Amino acid sequence: MKSARIAHDSVHAALAIDDILSEILLRLPENYVFRLILVSKKWLHLICSNPFRSSYHSQWREKFHLLGFFVCNFLYLGRPRDGIRRPTWEPALTLLSTCKEGDDLKFSGILKRLGFFIDSSNGLLLCGRQPMTYYVWNPITKQRYELPQPQQFYRSLCMAFIVEDSDDDVICYKVIRAKCVCKRVEVNTVSIETFSSKTTAWKQSTLTCSSNFALCPRSVATVIKGVVHWFAVQKNLAIYDPYLGLRRISLIKLPAGQLSYDYEESVLGESFDGLLQYGQSSRLGIEIWVLEKEQSSNSSIYKSTHLENRWNLRYKLRFKEMWKQNPTFTGHSKETQILSFLHRNSESVFIRSGSNIYLYDFESRRLEVVRYQGRASSIFWDSSRVVPYFRPSWPHSSLCHCINRIK
Repeated sequence: MKSARIAHDSVHAALAIDDILSEILLRLPENYVFRLILVSKKWLHLICSNPFRSSYHSQWREKFHLLGFFVCNFLYLGRPRDGIRRPTWEPALTLLSTCKEGDDLKFSGILKRLGFFIDSSNGLLLCGRQPMTYYVWNPITKQRYELPQPQQFYRSLCMAFIVEDSDDDVICYKVIRAKCVCKRVEVNTVSIETFSSKTTAWKQSTLTCSSNFALCPRSVATVIKGVVHWFAVQKNLAIYDPYLGLRRISLIKLPAGQLSYDYEESVLGESFDGLLQYGQSSRLGIEIWVLEKEQSSNSSIYKSTHLENRWNLRYKLRFKEMWKQNPTFTGHSKETQILSFLHRNSESVFIRSGSNIYLYDFESRRLEVVRYQGRASSIFWDSSRVVPYFRPSWPHSSLCHCINRIK
């Protein structure tokens, strides 16, 4: 009994040390870790802290929960005074909810105070009324933060929203506005403004490219590990790494399709292994490409402009075969197209056919309908961007005192 008591006291002494406790918890599956927040306030604080979450996700794959789909109608963005106006019956920020948590967000009233949807990152929402009013909403603290007005007026622009990794519990982010030149002018520079939550101010700068280019207006960047990827004209991709301090943009040619030369929809996303993936759809089907990195380079910026051979075709799907393999879905629309990637997922993709949203798995070749709450008949699909909204499944606690501040 004495030896058992000594062993028992030794275990408690070891668990009282944060480093030892963290090493133990890092080896447990996520569902077990979530249960252990009930052990004590100390364990709750440790598990919910940003440092432990970052360490855990470096070993385990981070999970996200789909709340629904945000709808942004391009017709109302940056419109002139005599332009088309949003009807009173149409909400500025439409959410097609797919779960109870999405329903709670939809009917909470917060969406009415955010303007139009622009982008989301790590659960945070970037909304506003372009081109001068922007809000960031934190779903953890339920706080809305209004950014100061930018210094420059860009009538036509594209955006980027970056939520930075932090070793403490302070949520930091950047908002980037890039000016789009709609006229056919030969330029190799682009003006941007960057807002940092650390400085709470906008900073203007100019990015330079080795060749002439133009960004696609009213687009939102895909951000992978802090690197910004914008669509550019003539089937190019403009890449900018704000953390290198070089103020340069690299240009990459998007891959040529194998199913068709006429692609109607293009989307970007992050694969499960942290690579950039590109999806394009035509009336015939979908192709998914992945941009491989050079093994000899640790940099996330791509310096060469001739990288067509580095695009690898990962999946190819013909719509005719997809419907044949899933005969239960009858009466589908001919307007089938790719809608979006899942968060850090390469095996599945969201597809739209008419007003229906489907989830297709390339491995099992199964198609399932995504049920959502909303008025699909009121959505102008051709002029709208429909984006899935994911929230991290990691628990949070008010005991993490710094998490209630956005800097």
